[in-house]
Amino acid sequence: MTRSFRPPRIGLIACAMLAAAADPVVAETSSWVQREDDPAARSSASRSNPARPKRRPATAEAKPTDLLEGPGISAHSKSTSGFEKSKPQSGIAKPELGKDDPYFAFDQGRYLTALQLAQKEADKGDSRAHTLIARIHAEGLGVPKNDGLAAQWYKRAAELGDIDGIFAYGVILAEGRGVEKDRSGAGQMFERAAKTGHAAANYNLGLLFLRGDGKPENPYRAAQHIRYAAEQGIAAAQYDLATLYQTGTGVPHDAVETSKWLRAAAEQGMAAAAYDYAVLLLKGLGLTADEPKAVEYLRTAADKNISGAQNRLAHVYLEGIGVKKDTVEAAKWRIIAKAGGFGEDKELDGMISGLSKAERAKAEAAAVQWREKKLLPF
Repeated sequence: MTRSFRPPRIGLIACAMLAAAADPVVAETSSWVQREDDPAARSSASRSNPARPKRRPATAEAKPTDLLEGPGISAHSKSTSGFEKSKPQSGIAKPELGKDDPYFAFDQGRYLTALQLAQKEADKGDSRAHTLIARIHAEGLGVPKNDGLAAQWYKRAAELGDIDGIFAYGVILAEGRGVEKDRSGAGQMFERAAKTGHAAANYNLGLLFLRGDGKPENPYRAAQHIRYAAEQGIAAAQYDLATLYQTGTGVPHDAVETSKWLRAAAEQGMAAAAYDYAVLLLKGLGLTADEPKAVEYLRTAADKNISGAQNRLAHVYLEGIGVKKDTVEAAKWRIIAKAGGFGEDKELDGMISGLSKAERAKAEAAAVQWREKKLLPF
């Protein structure tokens, strides 16, 4: 399923040293952040918006997934396909051992007990208890998943002023889960939560301003909110902020800031960011101190099954860019990339056809072993 509203981006340019793997221009979008503690990215099918600049990703061949863990600016990005959500951040303190309460029970995985105890607190008007009940129903923890019921509880939590409830209600309004989709209403919720310093709310609000959906289109305001979220450690925001600096959208064009924030997202484990930053480094456009790590970033993205990164890594081994030339290793990554959906590459395919029978068998065995380790079918 696709649950994303993602403003179009302009992708990082392809590396000239790996021109054989160059890809067509594709319009890409950013994702809604769903959890502030998610490491990186989930992505869904891109949607073109003629009013905004188009981004050229490092590859257009990788298959985006519906829902992975975290946001991105490229087709190969495993970024959030829904909104950024966050775990409750109201500063809930765990009670002393022996003193049971709904939050303690929830942390222990005793969801039905947590639900019963939270209901008692909710009956007293406790706003946090409303949010906890909503989450249990939204995630189907110990009870059947029920988006409509969760929406009712989140709405009441928001009315009672719980920040986590306000934010979560904004997410489901924007997605239309259990309620009619209402981007304007979502914007109001995100703005209320953002004023308290809620990082994910700032990011989602920034996306609304960037697209002009639920809020007036305002790239400057968008950049302010996205930067705040990036500074608070939201990988999605760091990745998107890099794009804003690269395209000069809402902020001045700044190659150093682009590299800085792209690296920050990559260091959090975002595969798309690692790929895009590797491309910059291989082209000599990233931070000089990071250039020796270009292949490392590329391998990180390849290991997370970004087929474009896998294909480029094949070229790296074929040409000996930062590594020892190894045609068998190059063939292995080309086979993996092709199995993952990467398109034609005459240079690599020609190289494989020229291998000896033993070399090709070795490469194919290594490719099968890698995909089996990742639980991926050929």
